[in-house]
Amino acid sequence: MRIWSPKFDEGKRIPNIYTCMGKDISPPLLWEDVPSLTQAFVLIADDPDAPLGTWVHWVIYNIPKSVRNFPEGIPPVEKLPDGTTQGRNDFGNIGYGGPCPPPGGPHRYFFTLYAINKRLNLPIGLTKKEVLNKIGDFVLESSKFYGIFSR
Repeated sequence: MRIWSPKFDEGKRIPNIYTCMGKDISPPLLWEDVPSLTQAFVLIADDPDAPLGTWVHWVIYNIPKSVRNFPEGIPPVEKLPDGTTQGRNDFGNIGYGGPCPPPGGPHRYFFTLYAINKRLNLPIGLTKKEVLNKIGDFVLESSKFYGIFSR
């Protein structure tokens, strides 16, 4: 399985539009080569370089098995029309919260996609930890993609 963005390359700078320095909207993402038994997807975006430990920027789950991409700017709503559900990020909000590190060196921002073999219909507003605890036994495969950002 592979995940990527058409707007920035692996390990390269995330454009300002997707950060607190710009519009703070989610970047477009695409994925392919998913396991045949996939019933749903989960996506977690986080920054392991945050000063106080890993900072979670996006928790989105109950993604239907037919979905292979997210357009730019997924709205910060609890539930999308296709049933995709968003959790709570470490800013305390539902949906995407873009990179916004303190001044200094670059931080890495990982987008991790999980293919799971069961549609769980998890409730709205879960945290990364809660989602990962719920899907643990059902993960078929995961794939990571990252960009960097600094101020």
